[in-house]
Amino acid sequence: MSNASQSWASSEAVRASMRANKSRDTKPELALRRAVHALGLRYRVAFRPLKTVRRTADLVFTRAKVAVFLDGCFWHGCPEHHTVAVTNATYWAEKVRRNRERDAHIDRLLDEAGWVVVRIWEHEGPQEAAQRVVDAVHQRRPDVAAPRRD
Repeated sequence: MSNASQSWASSEAVRASMRANKSRDTKPELALRRAVHALGLRYRVAFRPLKTVRRTADLVFTRAKVAVFLDGCFWHGCPEHHTVAVTNATYWAEKVRRNRERDAHIDRLLDEAGWVVVRIWEHEGPQEAAQRVVDAVHQRRPDVAAPRRD
């Protein structure tokens, strides 16, 4: 194994595990998509809200200009659930810091372009998170039929 690959993975098993992490269609993302769909909204998945920026949002409502990001507690430094890595702690702390910096940067870019950003932590319940998404879309597009709440 080269020194470059050892910089982030403490072993081949860790490396294999980390590489297997999915970037989209995770269980929390699928649950959120199902809940938003059940509330009557349709959206684009893994879509670039800004064509000039190589960042995709998990759900995008193009007409309402609402971008939804579902952030993992470890990867984005959740204040409630983030755990500090024991092995390669400095590397992982820096990685999370850069992720948070990138998140703030994309939030600013989207805001400047007239978008509303909804950030959801992976630990949030899908129903409550979906309601936040629906509320954001309806604030921007009151003409969209409000979902029935039985």
